[in-house]
Amino acid sequence: MKERLVVAFLIGLGIGAITLYVGQQVFTKSVSDDDLIAEFYRVENAVSISPHGLRGKMDAGDESYILVDLRSAEEYKEEHVIGAVNVPAYSDRYTSAYGEVDRIVNSFKQLKEQYPGRDIIVYCYSTACMTGRKIGGILADHDVYVKHLNIGWYEWRHDWNSWNHEHEWETDKVEKYIWSGEEPGEPKPSSEFSPCTEGEFGC
Repeated sequence: MKERLVVAFLIGLGIGAITLYVGQQVFTKSVSDDDLIAEFYRVENAVSISPHGLRGKMDAGDESYILVDLRSAEEYKEEHVIGAVNVPAYSDRYTSAYGEVDRIVNSFKQLKEQYPGRDIIVYCYSTACMTGRKIGGILADHDVYVKHLNIGWYEWRHDWNSWNHEHEWETDKVEKYIWSGEEPGEPKPSSEFSPCTEGEFGC
């Protein structure tokens, strides 16, 4: 009896291994590098927001988006991108609050109700910061979908030249796009020339 159980177990194990191997082979052969590249760019274009394009929306008085700062409330109050609201993913500047899933998800659901039809764009500390990506993943698990500004606060505030065009490198220009206090502030429309085009190939 024991021998039959051992044989049955080994046969089952063998069938499972063969099934897994065949499945992997089918998957890897059916998904080419070109397919993966195409999917990468579809995802990038669906999720990533250019800071220059965002600034163009501010200058145009565009209200198709709501910007969300994920840093702590104290940092937001000191300075933030003008027009951004605060949904802290940090309880203070040193401590993440990723565990507060219900609060974060409910805050974003309220934003969706308050601003129906608008894209929600999140930003955190820097380009390398994973906070926006982690919060975006948590939200997606709860059927709330956000876009991601592809720079962070540090680049917006302190590295203006790295993401703007050379003719826009005046050092005081950034001040127009910064706000202090508990309120978001309101971007001031501008008629300045922007190199961003409209439509599919815009910033």
